[in-house]
Amino acid sequence: MFLFGLFFSVRVYAAVPAGYYNGTDGLMKVALKTKMFNIISRDAFSPNSAPVSLSYTALWTAFKTTDMRADGKVWDIYSNSTNYVFGYASDGGDQCGSSISFEGDCYNREHSFPKSWFGGDIAPMYTDLFHLYPSDGKVNGLRSNYPFGNVFAATDSSNNKYSLLGTSSESGSLMIVFEPADEMKGDMARTYFYMVTRYDTLVNKWKVNANTEMLSGNSYPAFSSWAIKVLLEWSRLDPVSAKERARNDVIYTNYQHNRNPYIDFPALAEYVWGDSTTYAFHPSKYSAVPSVKTEAPIFNAWASDGSLHVRTTAGKSIEILDATGKLQKREVAERTESTFYIGKQTFVIVRVDHQVQKVVL
Repeated sequence: MFLFGLFFSVRVYAAVPAGYYNGTDGLMKVALKTKMFNIISRDAFSPNSAPVSLSYTALWTAFKTTDMRADGKVWDIYSNSTNYVFGYASDGGDQCGSSISFEGDCYNREHSFPKSWFGGDIAPMYTDLFHLYPSDGKVNGLRSNYPFGNVFAATDSSNNKYSLLGTSSESGSLMIVFEPADEMKGDMARTYFYMVTRYDTLVNKWKVNANTEMLSGNSYPAFSSWAIKVLLEWSRLDPVSAKERARNDVIYTNYQHNRNPYIDFPALAEYVWGDSTTYAFHPSKYSAVPSVKTEAPIFNAWASDGSLHVRTTAGKSIEILDATGKLQKREVAERTESTFYIGKQTFVIVRVDHQVQKVVL
């Protein structure tokens, strides 16, 4: 579950550039989202221009600084069993075509916000680094252009069940969704918050395309009610990591010259869609919020014989949450392995020191 954390070393990230978010103080909901759109739709180094739009080929080079693990290999967002090397033949991932047979064959430039949703190879969305990540070609094909969501009945998965494909009824009807791993859920939520903000004047037209159940067909709230619920849940359970902050900084400095404000301000999504929409946003209170997500694994959780088992260090506080993120139990571990009787639930979420893991019961 936490293989990537074993490879990642924390990089120093820069502070939010002074004055970048001027004009957002005191704003709420739609006005706040619109102001953020105005800010991140400009090149910070050339304010009269839009952010730099990369070529599709240039993404291969960009990934070497945006998505490199500490061991120098490719950080794969959907698989924890790959060890791709930059500059190897796998760098031509999209050229593998129909020859992609197994997980580990080659990697692609994954549009985590599917390009078909906004009409295909259309600039600047097509190459916006904030939603493009390296991904194993086999798993990328499995994801296709399905919406993100919590899988209740899996039909397929990546190796080690790291990412899941299956059915969900969160929208009120049965649909197919793709569920990334727990430690990537917050990353994907903040990516989606960015996309509907950066393309505020276009997103209302994207609902007409296939598998766009997450979208509402307007600029605000932009997401359907069930998608807002899922994305806020993921963002809360999987806090901003040092990897996200470093990626935000390098995209700003080296490539597009704009930022993802939902990484800079972890609470921002709450002011736009969540629990803080009745409060005014004050960026000075949040600009120095540090990363609280720990990359190295500190616990493991699994289900067997109708019980939930959690293995961690004695003295750690173990929290059990239901599918909505509501706290069900909290207990301080008295030994290395603790056992909980949960009752009839489809799955629970275990949280220890800001790390989270979904356990299917």
